[in-house]
Amino acid sequence: MQSTPRFLPAADAAVVVELGDTVDEAVNARVLALDEAIRRDPPPGVTETVPTLRSLLVLYDPLLTGHDALVAALTPLAVAGSRALTHALRGQEWTLPVVYGGDAGSDLEAVAAAAGLSPAAAVAAHTGALHRVAMLGHLPGLPYCTGLPAALHSERHPRPRTRVAAGSVAIAGGLTCVYPVAAPGGWRILGRTPALLFDPNASPPAVLAPGDRLRFVAVDATKAAELEGRPPPRGG
Repeated sequence: MQSTPRFLPAADAAVVVELGDTVDEAVNARVLALDEAIRRDPPPGVTETVPTLRSLLVLYDPLLTGHDALVAALTPLAVAGSRALTHALRGQEWTLPVVYGGDAGSDLEAVAAAAGLSPAAAVAAHTGALHRVAMLGHLPGLPYCTGLPAALHSERHPRPRTRVAAGSVAIAGGLTCVYPVAAPGGWRILGRTPALLFDPNASPPAVLAPGDRLRFVAVDATKAAELEGRPPPRGG
């Protein structure tokens, strides 16, 4: 894991702070710790922060600060953040109902077979893990979650689908994501959730946030129909 933060200019009004070179919970925890530190006590001129899997984008007003001054202000926060990993993992816990397999999860059997598991055992592995929202991206409100059991780590499809249904719960590498809207995608689809994860008319529009914890729970189609379009319940 990269121990020293790297500060990279992004156009003329932003800095990318790289806090690691791998995609894992420890690196992401450093990102979320820095994000929280900036939110608690923002350096002069900072206007917005955007956490990603292993870096933080910090946007600023160039009339109030500059690259060098901001890097000087961010450096001690980034170092302190690496000592406060657990404090950054502060988010809410949610329960996400999922219909696994069949038409809802067309890749479940192949993922299970590749792992040497039955489909039921693959579902048990996925639902038995505590997943953590590392970032939102690609689509509005789409969570990238760490915590996928190693047995289920999977490669993307060599040819992405032109349309993945809204609510699809999919995996690639060591991550799980949930499509809030229909979109193209190449991840392996395990199932579908009826839960609403993004509402442009709500405040905030995205239900989940970086740092949140997520547990997937298997439900049948009847139960899913009852829950269609509702936000996921809080848990934990």
